[in-house]
Order: sequence, then structure tokens, then C-alpha cells
Amino acid sequence: MFFKPVGKPTKAKKIIYLIAFIVLGLLLSFNLHALIEIAYLQLASKKDVVVTFYGGCTLPIFVQVLLPIIGIFSGLFAGLFWWKKIYVERCLDKY
Repeated sequence: MFFKPVGKPTKAKKIIYLIAFIVLGLLLSFNLHALIEIAYLQLASKKDVVVTFYGGCTLPIFVQVLLPIIGIFSGLFAGLFWWKKIYVERCLDKY
């Protein structure tokens, strides 16, 4: 079919796999940050609310710090989940 057989799981593969998922989670958290800020600015402009900027961003500092942390941990957990599905349980070998 379209998939090649999955190779042996090695420690280097797992590290690269997890780093790639962490970077993906971090990038997705930046996109989420932008979407939240855009929605907030649109709502504030409709209601004529004065917006305070915190270092070039309208979100409070704890949200600015919390979103990348959530992105990193969600990427780590997603990477561990898919590592288990693909390399340990061998779900792709059925196809």
C-alpha cells in the first residue's frame, strides 16, 4: 500500500520524534495565541473598549507564558501517544 513497514524503534528516533512533536505543539500554540488575540481585539473594537498592551500584546503576561508551556506539554504528550501507537503497538503494520 502507501505505507512502508515501520522500522525498529531506536532511542535516537524517539528523541527526534518527540522534539518534532514538541516544536509542532509550540507552533500551534503561537497560532492559538494569534487567534485569541485577534478575537479579543475584534470584540474590543465592537464594544469600544480601551485595550492595554503588554509589551506589544494585548493578552496578560500569564497567558502569554502559559500558552507556549501548554503547547510544549501537549506536543510532548501527543508525541508519546503516537510513538506508542506507531512503534510499540505497530498500528500501521495492519495496513
